Amino acid sequence: MRVHHLQHVPFENLGSIEAVLKRNGHTMSSSHLYKGDNLPSVNDLDLLIVMGGPMSVSDENIYPWLKAEKQFIKEAIKSGKKVLGICLGAQLIAEVLGAQVHKNKYREIGWFNVKKTEEADQTALSDILPDSFEAFHWHGDTFEIPVGSIHIAQSEACKNQGFIFDNRVLALQFHLETTPESAEALLKNCRDELDGSKYVQNEKEIYSDREKFLKINSVMTSVLTIFK
Repeated sequence: MRVHHLQHVPFENLGSIEAVLKRNGHTMSSSHLYKGDNLPSVNDLDLLIVMGGPMSVSDENIYPWLKAEKQFIKEAIKSGKKVLGICLGAQLIAEVLGAQVHKNKYREIGWFNVKKTEEADQTALSDILPDSFEAFHWHGDTFEIPVGSIHIAQSEACKNQGFIFDNRVLALQFHLETTPESAEALLKNCRDELDGSKYVQNEKEIYSDREKFLKINSVMTSVLTIFK
């Protein structure tokens, strides 16, 4: 399978996903949009992965490449490609599918429980996502569920944690790919967002149990099986 990923900042990469893709022998390529990399033809990929970033989907004046990226994601979806979006990537997918993206009531950073919805059992994720699991979060925005998509997950701080469209386009607000190294990169670059609010943990809490990273990475590995 030909996998292409879009990266918005140097410190939010594929995390644990990269090792899984390499182990399974997939062809990998990327566009680092913050560097000015070009986008490929959608005909040159089978799976598109859209990663996170600290910007908002509406920041086109600051990051003009967002406009072309949105068009590219839309084209990939219309062409029948498989698409995975994480955090900002999920929000971009929501917007191109016609849903609103806006500030969430709460900023959510750290380890918080996510519950699978009953509707998720109608999807390819039925036997993959646990009914309830602890995930890593780092976001201030959220999305509405696009028409024609199925709401798959929610948390106490954020009702819309994910959706799936046509069993091939998956949007996850939470992070399953985060490793201790990628969490450290986030903390280094976005530590100012640790404001002590209700759903924001401190650095000590984030690193309180490194086994948590292995657990979410295992779930991420299972999630990737729906894109075979």
